[in-house]
Amino acid sequence: KKAIKRPGKEDMLDSEIDSYIHSISAFIKLAQSEYQLLMEIIPEHHQKRTFDSLIQEALDGLMVEGESIVSTARRAIMRHDYSAVLTIFPILKHLKQTKQEFDQVLQGTAAGTKNKLPVLITSMEMTGAKALEEFADSIKNDPDKEYNMPKDGTVHELTSNAILFLQQLLDFQETASAMLASQVLGDTYNIPLDPRETGSSTSNYNSEFSKRLLSNYICKILGNLQLNLHSKAKVYEDAALGAVFLLNNFNYILKSLEKSELIQLVAVTQKLPDKTYKGHIAEQLQIYQRSWLKVTTPITESNMPTFQPGTKLKDKERQAIKDRFKAFNDGLEELCKIQKSWAIPDKEQRNKIRRAQKENVTGAYRVFWQRYSNVPFTKNTEKYIKYRVEQVEEMIEKLFDTSA
Repeated sequence: KKAIKRPGKEDMLDSEIDSYIHSISAFIKLAQSEYQLLMEIIPEHHQKRTFDSLIQEALDGLMVEGESIVSTARRAIMRHDYSAVLTIFPILKHLKQTKQEFDQVLQGTAAGTKNKLPVLITSMEMTGAKALEEFADSIKNDPDKEYNMPKDGTVHELTSNAILFLQQLLDFQETASAMLASQVLGDTYNIPLDPRETGSSTSNYNSEFSKRLLSNYICKILGNLQLNLHSKAKVYEDAALGAVFLLNNFNYILKSLEKSELIQLVAVTQKLPDKTYKGHIAEQLQIYQRSWLKVTTPITESNMPTFQPGTKLKDKERQAIKDRFKAFNDGLEELCKIQKSWAIPDKEQRNKIRRAQKENVTGAYRVFWQRYSNVPFTKNTEKYIKYRVEQVEEMIEKLFDTSA
């Protein structure tokens, strides 16, 4: 017998939101029916006042429940639980969609009655706008704590949370744009408010303005995230691990943008965002590759002694060759041991880095090995010529793989 799965907190919250949305629609339908019935039995000059009185309890109940949801969202903001605030988005979207019907059914009522819905909508918009702004600040100011950093340099929780939040916003673009507009009115984001600047009709302008407002907000989040990630990368003592961390995070952001409509929204503000992130990834790859200079530099041509083939090697020349082999072996073993436990989850990026390292390292080692493996510089050949070229390639192939 299977255990009964108890509904989680999120399921209960979704159910509550869904129930409230249905309550809004039900109120409108019932109020319309009530008014039709009232017209048949109440004298005309008493109809509006009677209707106003009849719907007060139901309307107040609806508003109180709405404000309770807003209060829950405000408490979530105080806890820095910004995803919980997204619960008001579908409600606000529904309230705006039904506002015209609401206004029609309440058109004969007192001003105080008519104003109840606009007050709730404003309250929700302000709460949502506050959440959006504070979320942007939280991404910027998330502390750099060593205990909170992934030891293998993989994607940080801050990155996945930020992207998830932005993806969830996609379902409520108009609602989110209205929230941002209520807060900033274009001032913070340097967006022209003059419709003439767009050369389009007012409705097209409003749509374009909303898209640009949301695009600027998304770019602000991504900009804050990028700055914070650079700061976090400095927590790593090993600069190469910091580069792997940034490469993983930038790659995750790029792939997430490309999989959703986010890339088009970012492109409204920032030209060729995919090219920008690919540039960031390439830059971190170069920084990572510098860690292998300790392996390749000792065996480059410029660091090798010159001697005539066939002549007996001097002690100094033999020692120089020994030192170069030893430096290569030690560096190779150290980096393979350390970097084996690092992670690059994206298979394409992982293979790309391994391929590049095999070309760089084995290319240099092959030339060095061919030149000195047959030179009589030591009696303990196995001590210095520890690896064949193929073995070096196999070792590099096991980078970023703890199971290897």
